[in-house]
Amino acid sequence: MPVIHRRVIRGSLMKRFLFAALALVGCTASIQAITVSTPTNGAQLTSPFTVTASTSMCAGVPAVSMGYSIDSGTAMIEPTSFTAKVATSAGKHVLHVKCWGKNTHDEVLLNITVAAAAISDITVTTPSNGATLSSPFTLTASTKTCASKPAVSMGYSIDSGTAVIEPTSFSAAVSAPSGAHVLHVKCWGQGVADQKLLNINVVQPTASKGPTVPSYAYVQQQIDLLPNWRIKHDPATPGTATGSMTLVSDPTLTGQTVKYLTKFTDAGGILYSNTYGHDTDSKSFVYDVHVWLTADSVLSNLEMDGNQVIRNGDTIIYGFQCSGYSGVWEYTENAGTLEQTKAHWLKSTAPCNPAKWTRNTWHHIQISVSRDDSGNVTYHSVWFDGQEQPINKTVMSEFSLGWALGALVANFQVDGLGASGSATIYVDNLKMSRW
Repeated sequence: MPVIHRRVIRGSLMKRFLFAALALVGCTASIQAITVSTPTNGAQLTSPFTVTASTSMCAGVPAVSMGYSIDSGTAMIEPTSFTAKVATSAGKHVLHVKCWGKNTHDEVLLNITVAAAAISDITVTTPSNGATLSSPFTLTASTKTCASKPAVSMGYSIDSGTAVIEPTSFSAAVSAPSGAHVLHVKCWGQGVADQKLLNINVVQPTASKGPTVPSYAYVQQQIDLLPNWRIKHDPATPGTATGSMTLVSDPTLTGQTVKYLTKFTDAGGILYSNTYGHDTDSKSFVYDVHVWLTADSVLSNLEMDGNQVIRNGDTIIYGFQCSGYSGVWEYTENAGTLEQTKAHWLKSTAPCNPAKWTRNTWHHIQISVSRDDSGNVTYHSVWFDGQEQPINKTVMSEFSLGWALGALVANFQVDGLGASGSATIYVDNLKMSRW
C-alpha cells in the first residue's frame, strides 16, 4: 500500500505540473502582439482622431487582417498595418483595436475621451458626400469660422495628399485618379485647423469626350511639328523671358512630342506662335491639344488661342487662357475700337489654374469658338480631360492689325510666376479644326 500511495502522489503531482505547463503555454499563445501607436490608453482626443496600429501575430497565429470599432459598433476592416481617421461623438468611449488570424481573433481595448468639437461652419456646395464624379470635378466651398476662430484660409487634399491652399471662399477644378477617395476640405485660423471629410468615387469620363466636329471640317493635324515657330517675349507681360522648343520622344502620345522650356524673371511670358494655314471664311474653330507639365514647372497662365485674318483685312482674335491669377478660364475681347484696339481679358465662371493641374501626366484640352460677320466671337465651351466646362459668352473681338490676308495663327503662351523660375511643358498633337 505505501508504494501504491507514493505512486498516486507522484501521479497527482505530475498531472498538476502538466496542467500548469499547459496553462503556461496557453498564456504564452494568447500574448497580444497588437501594437497601437496612437492613441494611447486614457487619451483625451478631438474628433476625428487618428488610429495607427499594426501586428504580425494574432493570438499566436499569423495575422491576416486588423480593424477597429468604437464601443459595440461595427468593426472597420483594415490591413495588418494601418492608419485611419476615426470620427465619433463627444464623451467617453472604448476603442477596440482588433486582429484576425486563421480561426481566431484578438483585440486591445483603450479607454478614450472625445472632447466636443470646436465649431467650424465649413460649407461644401459641391460635391456631396458619397458622390460619384469624373475627373476633374468642381469643388466649391466656403467658411467664416475655423475651430471657433475666424478663418483665414481654406484648402483641400485627396486622401493623405498635400493640401492645396485656397481663400475662405473658392471654386476649384480637382483632379483625382479613378477609385474611392476621401476628400479633405480644410480650414485654418490663428493657431487652429479643422476639416470636413467627404467620401467620393471617381470614375473615368464618358468615351465621347469633347466638341462635335462635322465630317466636312478641315483638320490641320500636328501643328506642333511644323517648322518656323516664332518664339518671343510677350511685351504685355512684365520682366524678361526666354524660350526654346525641342523635339523629343518621351513622354509622347504620337511618337513625337515638342518640349517647351520657358525661363523667366518677374513673371515674364513667352509667346510661341506659327502660321499653319490661310482661310478668310471659316467661322467655327476647335483648338485641340495634349499638354504635360513637369513637377518642377512654375507658371501663372497657360494661353491657347488662335488668330484669323478675315476678308476685310481685320484680325479675329480667339483668345483663351487658364489663369492662375483669377483661378478661372479667361477669354479675350476688343475693349477699344477697330483702329484703337484694346485687348482685354474677361473672366468666365469655369474654374482653372495651371498650378493645380496634376503633374507628369497628359491633359487633353479642347476649346470651341465661333464668329459672325460683325466681328463678334462666341466662346462656347472648354473640355478638360473630357469634362465640359461651358463658357457661352459672346464679345466683340475684331482688330485692325494689318496682318497678311487669310493668315491662320496658332498660339501657345507660357507666363511665369514670381521673381524667377522655369516651366517645362510637353505638347503633343496640337490640331485645329475649322469649318
